[in-house]
Amino acid sequence: MSRDVFEDLFVLELANNHLGNVERGLKLISTFAQVVRFNNVRASIKLQFRDVDRFIHKDFRDRTDIRYIKKTIDTQLTFEGISTLVKAIRQANCIPMATPFDEASVDLCTELGIPILKLASSDANDWVLIEKIAKTKKPVIVSTGGTSQKDIDDLVTFFDNRHIPLAINHCVSIYPAEDHELELNQIDYLRERYPTHTIGYSTHEYHDWTSSMMMSYAKGARTWERHIDMAVDGVKVSPYCSTPEQIDTWFKAFHKAKEMCGAPGTQKRLPPQKEIAYLDALVRGVYAVRDLPEGHPLTDEDVYLAVPLQKGQISCRELMRGEVLLRAIKKDEAVMIDAIDSPYSSIPSLKQLIYNRGL
Repeated sequence: MSRDVFEDLFVLELANNHLGNVERGLKLISTFAQVVRFNNVRASIKLQFRDVDRFIHKDFRDRTDIRYIKKTIDTQLTFEGISTLVKAIRQANCIPMATPFDEASVDLCTELGIPILKLASSDANDWVLIEKIAKTKKPVIVSTGGTSQKDIDDLVTFFDNRHIPLAINHCVSIYPAEDHELELNQIDYLRERYPTHTIGYSTHEYHDWTSSMMMSYAKGARTWERHIDMAVDGVKVSPYCSTPEQIDTWFKAFHKAKEMCGAPGTQKRLPPQKEIAYLDALVRGVYAVRDLPEGHPLTDEDVYLAVPLQKGQISCRELMRGEVLLRAIKKDEAVMIDAIDSPYSSIPSLKQLIYNRGL
């Protein structure tokens, strides 16, 4: 299997931010997947799997003073709940990924058809787990926070001998990380030492979602990972997690970095803006089939697609089932971004793009 599976892949780490609540997890998946779709990037949404009953020793399950144990127990999901989230990730046109922290969780990844596995920095020398992961023959991304050079060399040799694609993420396991702690020159070091492997960047900084993306791309990183969360349901977002607005900024920094660096001969060219504008003029806008009342959730039968696309109007690219109308719309009227309850309308940069295009 080619290492191309990792090329320009964004990993959005959901971790346990679903808080053990499937509905919250679905909300996170839906919102971030729309940001992915609007920015036209290739992304996975990654979960964490633990066989909690065996992962935590029975004598320590009541130790609420140990944060890691308490959070693991409090955010535990059933198999059905996990399956629901994985299905939602696929339906949102993202790639489901998982970090298995034990051997039973590797089996769960296989059962759910997870196509790419993540090996956490803390497990980079857990050979019982590594050998179990290798038996799946699935591509693996490993983070290298706090990992010794010998451990990385051993991992590379191990996966190379088994012809299993391995991407190696530079990572500083500090949550959150200050700018002076990022050590981005390690990307250069990893690329030189492992030239046949995709090198990536797993990042936890929290001051700037643009600079490190542009620098890491220019240094040759080609897969990236960030933790994600939203301040909904009364939950405060941790500093090392990124909100939808911040991920949108991150993706746009990626596109700007590619524009400034130029496309290599192994990739398709980047179309110039005048070509994109020409094609955007042919994109169909969303119009109402009949008079629709305020509060009505849109279905396929409520709208039709036609040109021209007007400024502020949603197009076939943004149309999602179930968007709720914030005001009544008359038959044949354009459905505007301000008229629907959508993540697009809550992110100023996305909303502005919609208003800048069309007639």
